[in-house]
Amino acid sequence: MQKPSLPKGTRDFGTVQMARRNYILDTIKGTFQLFGYNQIETPAMENLSTLTGKYGDEGDQLLFKILNSGDYLKNVGEEDLQNGYKQTLTKVSEKGLRYDLTVPFARFVVMNRNDLTFPFKRFQIQPVWRADRPQKGRYREFYQCDADVVGTDSLLCEAEIILMIRSVFEKLKLTDYSIKLNNRKILTGISEAIGEAGNEGPLCVAIDKLDKIGWEKVKEELSERGFASDSLEKLAPLVKLETDQAGKLAFLKKFLATSEIGLQGVSELEEVFQILTSMGENLDFVDMDIMLARGLSYYTGAIFEVKVNHVSIGSVSGGGRYDNLTGVFGLSGMSGVGFSFGVDRLYDVLEELGLFPEDSVQSTKVLLTHFDQKGFAYGLGLLKKFRAAGIKAELYPDLTKMKKQLEFASKKIIPFVGICGDSEIEANVIALKNLETGAQESVSLEEAVERLK
Repeated sequence: MQKPSLPKGTRDFGTVQMARRNYILDTIKGTFQLFGYNQIETPAMENLSTLTGKYGDEGDQLLFKILNSGDYLKNVGEEDLQNGYKQTLTKVSEKGLRYDLTVPFARFVVMNRNDLTFPFKRFQIQPVWRADRPQKGRYREFYQCDADVVGTDSLLCEAEIILMIRSVFEKLKLTDYSIKLNNRKILTGISEAIGEAGNEGPLCVAIDKLDKIGWEKVKEELSERGFASDSLEKLAPLVKLETDQAGKLAFLKKFLATSEIGLQGVSELEEVFQILTSMGENLDFVDMDIMLARGLSYYTGAIFEVKVNHVSIGSVSGGGRYDNLTGVFGLSGMSGVGFSFGVDRLYDVLEELGLFPEDSVQSTKVLLTHFDQKGFAYGLGLLKKFRAAGIKAELYPDLTKMKKQLEFASKKIIPFVGICGDSEIEANVIALKNLETGAQESVSLEEAVERLK
């Protein structure tokens, strides 16, 4: 007999986990809708041509490829095999599982541009797949909750992303976190200022690992990528800079004095902060991080990353602005900005901090119990009336001892039990028992409905 198992990096979700996940998803969904975003969905699989080249070389390596159906080797010759997997791949696989929701969204916008109203705000809550090495907080299949707006350059969108993140975290009762914020134009300017113009791509890939491997290892990687030693010396003060937001902005203006694009990035960050101030908002939880890079190659402006402090999980949210992601699909000049919540990581954070509300796992409000067939029949009539009143109710389906029925309610975390005995039937009432306090009282159906509501 084969022992059942799951692919590494994937998980089952039982009833408790699903209730808690829905608590997170409903919170995020409500916030997205409050800010004017509408929901769409795209297929789990995309053409590989849609996905490749959008996430950098490392991202391309993490794409799950889908073998063509049937005889997928029919077009592969010996010469293809000798030329390596890249030559063979295009002949055995035409599709892949989506890596994120942003690139499929760009494809969606281009294909439906004549039917959309711009600026177009959308949110999307679906699973994505990455062929990563599984570890705590990192899965091969996980949900993302994306919100993007395309068709506008306004930095109001960046400011509202900060507000949405703070709103969600407030509702989830997360109070110790950091919204790290930077701008890719600043990173481009840094590469120019240290004498490595044109090498911002390798620079971003390397410093994106600062938190994981430290400055010394990042220096080694940059050296291997061809960065000169004097360039790394010029970069070091930025890595080690410790000052407040005003100090960072002032330092950057001097450091990037010779870089027009770098100064533009500084100006954009200042404008985001000014918009928040004009809205009567503060900069709580916002941390300007000069070394924040985020490895995805399509970001061109503001970039975000959110970390909850003092937990074992990494970032739980991230995103940024992209000026021409739709251009690769034939629609140029369509600027957009968006971000994503990692639901699985948020789940792990809330579980680690014990922040799930007790009623988040509650599926049924009242269980109707009985002693015999007569009580069962009475319960059937009550069941319909409770549900008609919008109260989640169920009737224990088997004739069995009352103790077993009460144990069932307790294990399912059902807070109330309605006992249908002979005296209750005769008086046309129900004995409502609070399982937490043990208090029990016979009340009319109408009064039971009011209490349970």
